[in-house]
This record gives sequence, C-alpha cells and structure tokens, in this order.
Amino acid sequence: MPRHHGVVTHAHDGRFAPSPSGPLHLGNLRTALLAWLFARSAGSRFIVRVEDLDPERSRREHEAGQLTDLAALGLDWDGPVVRQSERRTRHREALAQLRTAGRVYPCWCTRAEIREAASAAHGPLPEGAYPGTCRHLSAARRAAHEASGRPPALRLDAGGELVAFEDRLHGPVEAVVDDLVLWRNDDTPAYNLAVVVDDADQGIGEVVRGDDLLDSTPRQVLLARLLEPDGRGPVSYAHVPLVLGPDGTRLAKRHGAVTLADRAARGATPADALAWMAAGLRLAQPGEPVELALLLARFDPARLPRAPTTLAG
Repeated sequence: MPRHHGVVTHAHDGRFAPSPSGPLHLGNLRTALLAWLFARSAGSRFIVRVEDLDPERSRREHEAGQLTDLAALGLDWDGPVVRQSERRTRHREALAQLRTAGRVYPCWCTRAEIREAASAAHGPLPEGAYPGTCRHLSAARRAAHEASGRPPALRLDAGGELVAFEDRLHGPVEAVVDDLVLWRNDDTPAYNLAVVVDDADQGIGEVVRGDDLLDSTPRQVLLARLLEPDGRGPVSYAHVPLVLGPDGTRLAKRHGAVTLADRAARGATPADALAWMAAGLRLAQPGEPVELALLLARFDPARLPRAPTTLAG
C-alpha cells in the first residue's frame, strides 16, 4: 500500500468532513453513511475531519453533536478527528509552494465587482467564473490597490486549464478551471486549498460527497496536480444524490424535523433514520429494520440511485 506523509494508505481510504456550523441533518448523515459504506466495503480506513475554517460559524458544541449523531447511527472512524483550523501551517506551506511556482496573484475585487465580472461571457470559462480581472492589472493600478491598505485575497492563476476526471456515479466530467481563491482577505485559507492539502496529508484515496460539490472538483483536481506534480495517484470521486425538502430544494433546517434530535422529539430513533436512508438508497425495503453489517453486505455502488430523495414533511 502506498505511504503518504507517514500514513499507511489504501486506494479507497475515505472520509466525511462536516463543517461544525450546526447539527447534521438527514441529508448530511446519509452522505456520511455512503462515505462509510464506500470505504468499509473496500476494506479501507474511514476518517472524520472537522472543516472549521470559518471561525464565525464554527462551534465546538456543534462538532460534539455531529460526532454523537454519527456514532448514534453506528458509524465508526479510524484515528483521531482532525480539525482544519489546527492545520494552518500546512495550508500556508501549500500556498507558498504555489507562489514559488508563479501561480498566485493578489485580487482586490469586491463581491459586487466579482458578480458583475462573472456575469459577462468569457469564452470557455463556466458561467459565473472569475475572469481573472486582477491578473491583468497595470502596475499603476496594482500600486494604488496596495496603497489603499485593503488586504487582497490571493488567487490561483489557473491558466484556463481544462480538467477532466471520472466520477463513479456521474461518469466523465470536464471543465475549464477559473482563477479560484486560495487565501481569503481575512487571512484564512479557502476551502478548495484546505481540502486538497488535508485530503493528501490524510491519504484519502476516495472522496464521497454530495453532488452539489461536483462543480468544485475540477478545481481541486488541478490544485492536487500542482501541489504534487509527481503524484500519489489520482483520487477517486463519487458525488452522491442529495436529500431534498418537500419544496424540492436542498434539505435545510427550515424544512422542519430534519435532524436526529428533531426526529427523536417525534418518537423516532436513529435506527428509524438508518432504515429510511437505506430504503432511499435501494439497500432495504421501506420499513425494513436494518443494521450496518447488513447494509455493508448489500452495498453495490453501481445500484445506487442517481436522483435525489425527497424527505416528506
């Protein structure tokens, strides 16, 4: 098995990486279950990482509640839980590596300016992409921005690169990568940089997550290539269907009883939640009592549904 940063890894080591900004809802928990099933069915490690980059929204009590909910479903994980906020040194090292390679530039654009620029057509870049405005600043404009004292964000010069990868559920995916933010102007690493560095350092070989994150994956594939040009082997991706609320939008707390605690108040148990997830994933009949060992025995990624599941009110 390959080794990475001193960790014995497997090609299918997986992870679940929630943000501790609130309780996990049934959609989050179903994604965690799927990530666990993908990893354990391959005989691989399963890691839990807390993605607490945002100090304004991250709370330790939410982190503790999320871990409790995972355990209530019977999901186990390997090794200690790692917090992204404690890995800032590694994130800075990766930023420095990209800067040394000449792939980083400062960006002073406001959110309004980015929205306006992104709404214009710019060739092969995807809709809403950042067109590289600050990459083309004149020396005088850059000096004026620097003199203003307003800290810039730091962006990757992606070079308009076309990135392709194979998703286990969606098949071939390709997109032109825009100049994504690497480091925010509040001096915190951006999600895409942090997740690539942390996945590499933890030896993650398979990323299983909601298909709302599919569009961000080409950016992460490119970053991984730039940071590890000799490669540790490609990461496998499986972007799984979401759970929707009764109104057809992505499940959220506004939809009512969406957490294990909410369901418990209605008399439902974690086992009931697990049975509901299993039925929606075609791993059990509706109402059939299940255990993780049974779901693991029945698990076949090829049979997973491709359409989202709706949680009734």
